[in-house]
Amino acid sequence: MQLSKRVLNVSPSATLAVSAESKRMQANGIDVVNLSAGEPDFATPQNIQKAAIKSIQNGTASYYTPVPGLPELRQAVSDRIQADTGRVLTTDHILITTGAKMALYELFQALVEPNDEVILIAPFWVSYEEQIKLAGGQSTVVHPSANDMKVTVEELDKVVTRKTKMIIINSPQNPSGLVYSKEEMHVLAKWALKRGILFVVDEIYGNLVYNGQKFTSVLTFEDDLVANTVVINGVSKSYAMTGWRIGYAIAQPELIKKMSALQGHMTSNPSAVAQYAAIEALSGEQKTVIEMKDAFQKRLNRTADLVEALPGFHLKHKPTGAFYLFPNVEEAMAAKGYDSSAEFAMELLQKAHVAVVAGEGFGMPGYIRLSYATSQEQLDKAMNRIQEFLAAK
Repeated sequence: MQLSKRVLNVSPSATLAVSAESKRMQANGIDVVNLSAGEPDFATPQNIQKAAIKSIQNGTASYYTPVPGLPELRQAVSDRIQADTGRVLTTDHILITTGAKMALYELFQALVEPNDEVILIAPFWVSYEEQIKLAGGQSTVVHPSANDMKVTVEELDKVVTRKTKMIIINSPQNPSGLVYSKEEMHVLAKWALKRGILFVVDEIYGNLVYNGQKFTSVLTFEDDLVANTVVINGVSKSYAMTGWRIGYAIAQPELIKKMSALQGHMTSNPSAVAQYAAIEALSGEQKTVIEMKDAFQKRLNRTADLVEALPGFHLKHKPTGAFYLFPNVEEAMAAKGYDSSAEFAMELLQKAHVAVVAGEGFGMPGYIRLSYATSQEQLDKAMNRIQEFLAAK
């Protein structure tokens, strides 16, 4: 069997690989503290579960839905956007997908030609680069010089070429937890429009910001900037619905129509029962979103100090969004004699039984990502184990 060059060039998801190995170890009876997972440890709220069960019991979840999603769900997305940003969008601007990851994949397949360039800002989410490869494009990675890891237009001007098709900004960011301010994001949106480059914004963690940090959606900006923007979002992080696999893309209707055509040949419609659950998530009471955010904030404020106190661990900045810590561990690596953060992370898993994700997967060797989307008890246990691992001869 001769595998395609396309698939041979794709690397497995770093986050999913670590999570799978930690679950394998747990299945063998090993007590692993898993800080690799990018998902809330909360169960999906009861009102959302009940909406899904109702759709099963009354039979509405039994059938295909329109490929771009249930009209009621697309309207629920539109209503949520209007409530959060003031932007009024028709459902023609909205495509429901099988997770936000599929929205990104379809976007790249619809727009990226072979050898087109897409600007990524390191650290970046692991799947961006691989999905760009699958579309035949090339990633141009920018490593911001600022300690807060935020890119400037001066840095972007140095890498943009005639082949540059789009730039992707993730705010709040996975893995660093940084959040661009309204002013910073506005400058980037204007830069993209001026250069004739599509502005792609991943806002999946938009509801998860802490300690007074404000999140501003690009959808609050001027009409010309919004027209040049694709927003990627979903219900997985804010509503503890990672397993339901419902994401969505917001873009101009002509692009949504083409992405929907692709989807018709790939997944058809997203799961019907998950769509009915998502309608309740977006339209129902939002109290649980606030409760989860408050819990994450408490974990962040305690655990960031614990991480900073670990020998050889250094946080460039304290995160203000998402639910990750992304410390530089080069000093700790050197002290233990490891050449890469990938090797360091694997040794943490095998010897300390703490699962983290190496920075290589995010375009930032020398770092590791730790998720605080787990209980404080587990986080404290992990910090103690890492401390002992670092102290061992």
